[in-house]
Amino acid sequence: MTDDASGVKPWPAPSVWIDVAAFAGGLTMAWFAQWETRDLVWSLWLSSLLVGYAVIVWTLSAPLRTFARAAVFGGARGDVAVKSGVGVATGASVLFMLGFFTLHFGMFHFVHSVFLAQFFPLEGGSERATGFPSLGLYRDVFKAYWIFVPLALVAERAAFRERPPKPDDGAMTSAAIEQRKGEQGDSPLLAPYKNVVRLHLLIFFFAGAYALKLHHFAVYAVAYAAYFFPWRIFGWGREKRTGAPVASDS
Repeated sequence: MTDDASGVKPWPAPSVWIDVAAFAGGLTMAWFAQWETRDLVWSLWLSSLLVGYAVIVWTLSAPLRTFARAAVFGGARGDVAVKSGVGVATGASVLFMLGFFTLHFGMFHFVHSVFLAQFFPLEGGSERATGFPSLGLYRDVFKAYWIFVPLALVAERAAFRERPPKPDDGAMTSAAIEQRKGEQGDSPLLAPYKNVVRLHLLIFFFAGAYALKLHHFAVYAVAYAAYFFPWRIFGWGREKRTGAPVASDS
């Protein structure tokens, strides 16, 4: 919806308000639960692991879902043996990539958990003394912070939308090449790793905040905003360079 032909968008789409509500709900929950920095980093770690891995599984399984729909609804014509072979090959490829990313993504979070157990141990935990997280630690983290995961799912819900493949005209102009590079950089598969990088930077941020004896909830609010606040809300009134009307994303 626009005010005029200039393409000015006067108000955010409804999906932005869903993000704002989730953001406010997370801060409210942290306030009443009297969360501290320790609670923040472990809740972010858990949501990064579970939601990030769910995004990876969803993204990698896209070819298998596409093939299954084509086979069920008659879009894939041909010999049954040929279609079965294609299905097996597609499934094997998905399983191979899933195994790789399970190990790769899981190891990232395991290493982060080692650092977190050292600097932000759970109350009553012994991981700081041993230096090696136990299975009991991960169980306690899930029991304490699972409620944070649905809010993270809301924030990352766009990653679970089906994205039809964009046609590629094969153009070799500089503009076309730059556009393809930009689309590759926006791959949903990269989003979980971007969150891992942010989590790693937050560890240094919290170390500095702890040394400066900053208020726990203030630190939480700043870091939580960096992760989940819908900053695109400040795009109100921006014009498209093409001058075309701005379409709603809802």
